[in-house]
Amino acid sequence: MQKSADKKPTKAATETLVGENKKARFHYEILERYEAGLSLKGTEVKVLRQGQISLDEAYARFDGEELWLLGATIPEYSHGNLQNHEPKRKRKCLLHARELKKLKAKAQIKGLTIVPLRVYFGGRGFAKVTLGVGKGRKLHDKREHLKDKEAKREIRNA
Repeated sequence: MQKSADKKPTKAATETLVGENKKARFHYEILERYEAGLSLKGTEVKVLRQGQISLDEAYARFDGEELWLLGATIPEYSHGNLQNHEPKRKRKCLLHARELKKLKAKAQIKGLTIVPLRVYFGGRGFAKVTLGVGKGRKLHDKREHLKDKEAKREIRNA
């Protein structure tokens, strides 16, 4: 009798996507990506497990030495009580100190913005956010981006 090899599940298989910011890839040219943990309250985690979050107007900003996620909307938990959270409160992003230093240096460069790209639960069940350092696109850049996407789609369909 042969033993079956123990295979680890792939990273993509262990992640559970909660929300994605598709507009960010259109409005910004993403130069770098970082994975950060999120400091959340209990009712926020329950709402995220239901798949409810809006990252449309969200961005990240430094306050001292800490990185905060602002503008992300997590609606109130339907079965919550007085301990329920505020939907648009700022949430702390958890990164290593060296990553925070790199990110802070990039954020101080004129024209670069830190935007959340997606929120998901990692393999161990913790809420994670993928942050992108992006450079804003001008209107003509957005048009070129759309033309390139259209051309790639036509090539793929042909």
